[in-house]
Amino acid sequence: MTTAPEVRPTPAPLIAHLASFGERRALVTADESVTYADLADRVEQAAAAYTGGRRLVLLTPGNDIDSVVEYVAALAADQVVLVSSPAAAPGLLEAWTPDVLADPAGRDWRAAESSHALHPDLALLLSTSGSTGSPKLVRLAREGVLANAEAIAEALGVRDTDLAATTLPLHYCYGLSVLHSHLLRGAGLLLTDLSVVDECFWDLVRTHGVTTIPGVPHTFELLERAGFADRDLPSLRALTQAGGRMPPERVRAFAELGQRRGYDLFVMYGATEATARMSVLRPDLASVAPGSVGRPLPGTSFRLARVEDADPGVGELVFSGPNVMMGYATAPADLASGRTVEELRTGDLARQRPDGLWEVVGRTSRIAKVCGLRIDLDRVERSLARGGVVAAVADAGERIAVGVVDGARPVDPDVVRRGAADAAGLAPTGVAVLVLPDLPRLPNAKVDHRALAAMVRDLPEAPAAATTPTREVTAVAVADLLGALLGRPDAGPGDSFVSLGGDSLSYVEVSLRLEGLLGHLPAAWPTLPAAALADAVPSGRRRRGVTVETNVVLRALAIVTIVGSHANLFTLLGGAHVLLAIVGFNLGRFQLGDRSRRERTRAILRGLARVAVPSVAVIGIVAALSRDITWKQAALITAFTEWSWSEPRWSYWFIEAMVLAVLLLAGLLAVPAVDRATRRHPFGTPVVLSLVLLPTRYDLVGMPGDHVHRAHGVLWLLVLGWAMSQARTRAQRLVVSVLVLALVPGFFSVGGVERHVYLALGLLALTWVPHVRLPAAAAYVTGLVAASSLWIYLLHWRVYPWFEVQWPLLATLLSLAVGVVAATVVRRAAAAVVRGPEATGRRGGVPVRESLAR
Repeated sequence: MTTAPEVRPTPAPLIAHLASFGERRALVTADESVTYADLADRVEQAAAAYTGGRRLVLLTPGNDIDSVVEYVAALAADQVVLVSSPAAAPGLLEAWTPDVLADPAGRDWRAAESSHALHPDLALLLSTSGSTGSPKLVRLAREGVLANAEAIAEALGVRDTDLAATTLPLHYCYGLSVLHSHLLRGAGLLLTDLSVVDECFWDLVRTHGVTTIPGVPHTFELLERAGFADRDLPSLRALTQAGGRMPPERVRAFAELGQRRGYDLFVMYGATEATARMSVLRPDLASVAPGSVGRPLPGTSFRLARVEDADPGVGELVFSGPNVMMGYATAPADLASGRTVEELRTGDLARQRPDGLWEVVGRTSRIAKVCGLRIDLDRVERSLARGGVVAAVADAGERIAVGVVDGARPVDPDVVRRGAADAAGLAPTGVAVLVLPDLPRLPNAKVDHRALAAMVRDLPEAPAAATTPTREVTAVAVADLLGALLGRPDAGPGDSFVSLGGDSLSYVEVSLRLEGLLGHLPAAWPTLPAAALADAVPSGRRRRGVTVETNVVLRALAIVTIVGSHANLFTLLGGAHVLLAIVGFNLGRFQLGDRSRRERTRAILRGLARVAVPSVAVIGIVAALSRDITWKQAALITAFTEWSWSEPRWSYWFIEAMVLAVLLLAGLLAVPAVDRATRRHPFGTPVVLSLVLLPTRYDLVGMPGDHVHRAHGVLWLLVLGWAMSQARTRAQRLVVSVLVLALVPGFFSVGGVERHVYLALGLLALTWVPHVRLPAAAAYVTGLVAASSLWIYLLHWRVYPWFEVQWPLLATLLSLAVGVVAATVVRRAAAAVVRGPEATGRRGGVPVRESLAR
């Protein structure tokens, strides 16, 4: 080991820049906080050791203060820094013979003077291939690093009050770019190696007020598993995503969650060859264009280069800007070279949308990007071949697909998985092995890598066992179930419950049938495509019982208590008002999603028609056969013609009040100003509207009649249910709970305390308890009753009066049974009408898309 050269203090512009932020916090750990003034002092002291000329420094940093100090000090002293992971360091040491080795433990001086010729613009060297072992390095200029940091800071709006968590390693270009952009703006960094699934990480986030959490697609998967949507994080201002393509449905889900919770989601696209980032998708566009990579960073541009046989409008994406690399280095002599690259050919196939946004639609080469690592698929194939395994390897998005022929020689899928994972530098979960009778082929007999990848995309992730092309639940199976239940035979793996027009009436049956198929439903299942639901199938033994959403249980309970009270089995009033809140709750979930104002209105009216049309038909038939019910009840105008309560004229008040209240709400939401408010303040808008409706709640508007049975008097319940659907944090649920406890008491003039308690408990359960687990039989009955609640309500008036005096239990059960039978008949008849002939597009009774998926 060579001793360090003599130390001589050398001030640098970078050190002065750090010092200019004074006592602002720069670096924070679980045990220590370092100000910018202190960081400048430490960097100046460390940089002084590098006097005596420029050297090649191999740095293997950790997410700690000493590593940051060492890295910044080397840059401040004008050294050339080769940043590496500990695993890749031995190979880089042998190939590049650095002058200095540095890590959190200290420095190892290999030479007092450098044996390398280093270009004066060269500042940073990064591996282009992650862990594949390819020796090629990316040469980055000092000005390019600074330009990219400035562009990122501007695009993300980094402030000196921000604190970003280091969820990514500093040897990864994305993690390094977070450090650069925040130090440039005088912002802080929380240095930690904790995972986002570790509760200690969230303790640090809350304790120190983290404002920014960066992540790669896998980070966002972990966030979902860690219950991110239910966490109260008042300081959080932004999530940033890069490191590979994230599924559009997950982009949209996090963007919409951010709109409700008050943070922004920035989706970025980049490459090591561009220093880090090339483009950013603005937060306001993430929910409407989740498949886009946005627009180029300030001061940069994209263009398309022609690609033979590409689709119209598609070409290779070419990037220009000051952050484009100087070029590659494959040997130490290349470190003396100047710029050899003026623009970056990304290898991605892309197109520009009419609105100016860019979309990446494929790759021109055999380089995949998985978990932020660039994987040379041909190299993985060669590595397997050296081990005696003839395989085809394809890019399947979040994993690589390895197809192996099941021939005369036995194939052990686990051995193949481990070999491919080692060659690619991935965890075994990043590899899916398919044992096939033969590899899929193109007409020219070459391997069809796209078909191989498509096979894997329909398979669940298998953490331990080998996957095979056949499994219990496929994306096609989920899509077929959604299509059958929603009357949409055109449903495909990319469709969701909401996109197929699902609403509160179809919700119950669909949720229970999907639960039975999948074994578990994710919290955001209505907006997830069929393919994502199939991927969510849990591994291992299923839990006993069935998870049923609380609003479904409340629907069943409410209709049972309505019928039981009318049939004199017991007396418990308030169920109809619980149902009104559930109507608002489901309206907020399904009709007020990511739609334009016009589409929202249409969705509300379509859902309302599914209630109003059968109700008017049934009540009209009853009016034609009975003297007690008239055309006024069938026209749903009783509230405008009957000023005092009388039975049976007011029997259908619930249908009338609900239809008119939803119409009032639809008209209000059609106002542009209100529509904008619901998008900017998805929780605050219904809360404020609930307060605006206080005069109708307390019957201060001077309208005749009992307000608890009229649309204007119950509108506040629908709006409060809407607010419940948007309450994501504990604080928001507390706000809703306070409103419940303030507005429910005293609402009813008859029915006693128990009526108020019933309504209040139902609303609080809807707010705080998302789901309950029931025995399978109980869940089936609950779902059946809840799904039939409309028909039970409409028909029970014609059933229970025959038996209520002598047999109230029989009256109740028959009323429920008649409604269930009617609902089942109507659903099946409607499905048969919509479905039409099923022969088209099928092969031998099997849907074409299913046969292709297999």
